[in-house]
Amino acid sequence: MKEPFADSALPAHGMPQRDVVMLASVLHLMSHYTARDEKDKPCVRLASVIERHLCALARLPDLDPVLRATCEQLCERWAALVDEAMPRPVKRNFLERIMRSSRVSPA
Repeated sequence: MKEPFADSALPAHGMPQRDVVMLASVLHLMSHYTARDEKDKPCVRLASVIERHLCALARLPDLDPVLRATCEQLCERWAALVDEAMPRPVKRNFLERIMRSSRVSPA
């Protein structure tokens, strides 16, 4: 007999379908990140997307506390990885900035 209040969006394991899809998505993205060749540089954009997915998972209200804590920790690690991989802006001293602006002719 079917329960009258059974939620069709809840699979047998109790996670809402949207949470399952989000978790599956982040696992898929992580596998793509690690499947690159050794000569290929890590993709910062993909790492950033993975970080955002993990942060979104960590904010889900119905997520298991252990899974939430794991997502929070992984989110922090991926954020650090993204920060390390981002190109640093070139700092110019005052004289270089002045000289550069004088070379640019007004249109």
